[in-house]
Amino acid sequence: MMTGSVREDGFASSDGADVSPEQRVPEWGGDELADPAGAPGLDGELLGIDPTELTDEDLIREMHSLHRTRLDTLRHAADSALANHLRRTAELETEYLARHPGREVDPSRLRDA
Repeated sequence: MMTGSVREDGFASSDGADVSPEQRVPEWGGDELADPAGAPGLDGELLGIDPTELTDEDLIREMHSLHRTRLDTLRHAADSALANHLRRTAELETEYLARHPGREVDPSRLRDA
């Protein structure tokens, strides 16, 4: 008896629920998000400058770069590259939110409750 199914893309899903990208990437580990300094790169060194050391301008530029390459990385990159992309995006966005806790929210982006 089969407990899960295999979707057209070849990734298993259990009980009909889609599997998140983090679950599909074997190199992904949530612990790196708790301690970005402890997230090694492919050669054991850190990948990218610690977001806390970036100027606001550099932080925005790095986020633009990651978001520009997101779909291509998701669709075509190796699992290790996707895992690094997910980690780096989380690091940079977490730093942005820490610096801008009262960020402006565009009313046109809100949904009715």
